[in-house]
Amino acid sequence: MPNPSSNPGLVSDCAALMYGKETLRGRGRLLNWDYGVNIASWDGLTVAGGRVTRIDILADLWGSLPASLGNLSELSALWLAGNELWGSIPTELGNLSNLTHLYLNGNVLSGSIPAELGGLSELISIDISDNQLSGSIPAELGRLSNLEHLKLSDNALSGSIPAELGNLSNLQALLLDRNELSGSIPAELGNLSNLYVFFLQCNELIRGIPSELGNLSKLIRLELSSNRLSGELPSSLGNLSKLHALALNGNAALQGTIPSWIGELANLEEFYFGPKALVGCGV
Repeated sequence: MPNPSSNPGLVSDCAALMYGKETLRGRGRLLNWDYGVNIASWDGLTVAGGRVTRIDILADLWGSLPASLGNLSELSALWLAGNELWGSIPTELGNLSNLTHLYLNGNVLSGSIPAELGGLSELISIDISDNQLSGSIPAELGRLSNLEHLKLSDNALSGSIPAELGNLSNLQALLLDRNELSGSIPAELGNLSNLYVFFLQCNELIRGIPSELGNLSKLIRLELSSNRLSGELPSSLGNLSKLHALALNGNAALQGTIPSWIGELANLEEFYFGPKALVGCGV
């Protein structure tokens, strides 16, 4: 393990973590981050190439998320799920240009999603679901060309879904369910040709289901329950030959009868249609 005193980058990393320790505590024990302890044994860290590259601390922390983590310039993964972190997501996390995985789900974070996260061009996965985040989804997230998983479920996000998310050509999972999103479903989301899972249930979305969603040829699950969608089901959904689950219940203004193409979806195992809303959606 390199000596921090002979490695300026590691000195900077140590300083960022020590600043961060001022706002963090361990539930069962104090974090052992300390200059007097070999960094190889610091809780939850991975050091490679003489720099801190990962932080993995699950279900053990409480406190606010330190802005100083934005100084860990070689960090590739930040896993802080299932803790008791409160306050806002620091805009400084937008400085982590090597970050590929950001997991802050299962905390009590509040405030808005920083638009600065849209500058993290290496990101593959973002999971900040199950928090208390509010405000709109930043359109800047549509610039994350390598993103495969975007999970924003179970928050209090409002406003419309940015059409720019349709630029995420590598996206495989888009989970926006259980928020307060309004407006229509952008037709541009039909460009997500690699999407497998698409959750929009338990929002306040209106108008019709875009026919462009029929272009999502890899889709396995489409969940649109408990919104305010209206109109008839587009026949293009009959092109979703790999679909295993289609949930449309709880949209009282959807019109027409169950279309015949439903019976032609050979892989369909779950189909929900009717006025009954999902429990706990508040719609």
